[in-house]
Amino acid sequence: MSTSHTLIRLLTANAFFAGLGSDAIETIAGLCTTRSLARHEILFQKGDPGDALYAVRRGQIRIGAGTDAGRAVTLNLLGSGDVFGEIAFLDGHLRTAEAVALEPTDLFVVERRDFLKLLARDATLAAQIIGLLCQRLRWMSDRMEEATLLPLDARLARRLIMLSQDYGAEIPVTQQELAAFVGAARESVNRILQDWRGAGIIDLGRSRVTVRVAQRLVAFGDRAQT
Repeated sequence: MSTSHTLIRLLTANAFFAGLGSDAIETIAGLCTTRSLARHEILFQKGDPGDALYAVRRGQIRIGAGTDAGRAVTLNLLGSGDVFGEIAFLDGHLRTAEAVALEPTDLFVVERRDFLKLLARDATLAAQIIGLLCQRLRWMSDRMEEATLLPLDARLARRLIMLSQDYGAEIPVTQQELAAFVGAARESVNRILQDWRGAGIIDLGRSRVTVRVAQRLVAFGDRAQT
């Protein structure tokens, strides 16, 4: 299958791009090039130019940030079919986070200069892209609300449910990555995971968590802080 056809398939399966229509998707796919990353290779860092949009063909990308105290925060984990880098890509400003490959990863790349020419010719596509940015802002707002208002077990449950929607019941994630995701110590996350394993809600393996009873996690995630 050609590179263009593979990207068309991924974009068609993406919740946002699927609504653009086949002509727009084919046009966007025609702009792409490819790039491969080794395990732990940095794609971009905070402050780098936002000069490209990316889609994961295969592999896994961690989007994260660091604090002045040296603490790492994981903002998102991205897998096959996920599209990222769109905020800096569209506004032309610098990257607000870093992207690192957690395993050997193949990417589709669309250069900003080529995509802006396409948007200038297609007002409908430009409006859809604005909608995508609004979705991302709402997503970030939800994460900030979680960190402020929800207890740790609810935050952890929500994160596992979100990851399972991308990866299925068997989630390739370490406890350290989960701790960074929810802004907690690894030991605190481990205690909750061990309790859930004992209750039959999850299984734990090497660098992975398997969800056994998703409904129980949903119930934890819906529980508001009292």
